[in-house]
Amino acid sequence: MIYLALGSNLGNRAANIALALRMLGPLVRVEAVSRLYQSPAADGSDQPDYYNAACRVVTGLGPDLLLAHVKRVEHMIGRRPSPRWSARPIDIDIALYNDVVLETESLTIPHPRLTERPFVLRPLFDIDRGLTHPATGQRLADLPAASQPLMLVADTGWWRDARAVGLPAPMPTA
Repeated sequence: MIYLALGSNLGNRAANIALALRMLGPLVRVEAVSRLYQSPAADGSDQPDYYNAACRVVTGLGPDLLLAHVKRVEHMIGRRPSPRWSARPIDIDIALYNDVVLETESLTIPHPRLTERPFVLRPLFDIDRGLTHPATGQRLADLPAASQPLMLVADTGWWRDARAVGLPAPMPTA
């Protein structure tokens, strides 16, 4: 299974994540989405808090092509090159890609800080509490970061309700 982690701390954070989820298609089909959480910036800087979610997806794209696709989605939503860990309207990371362990100049799978980030782990657990780290075999639920509290913003299904996240309602189809 492929899992993406999404975050936003600029603009309408929930709408940015919901829009990203919708824009992944048709190359990527979203199968499940976590609840929506709020967390402080990972680097401890004085930035707006992030909204965070995760999703399980299905795609025929390999890891490099999936990375290119999510970078295009980020760009379309307004993300531009900026210093590391700066505020951003959207951030989409490949957290897990099946049992792939990969380290290249442009991509590391599983995400290199996955095990340290409650704002990634908690949303992943909403989808599947049995996930394991493909390199170590360790259950992600057993990691210390997995038990750190996060603020719940919205329950399951939040991203499908356009009005709840400030997106225009979809046009009715005939």
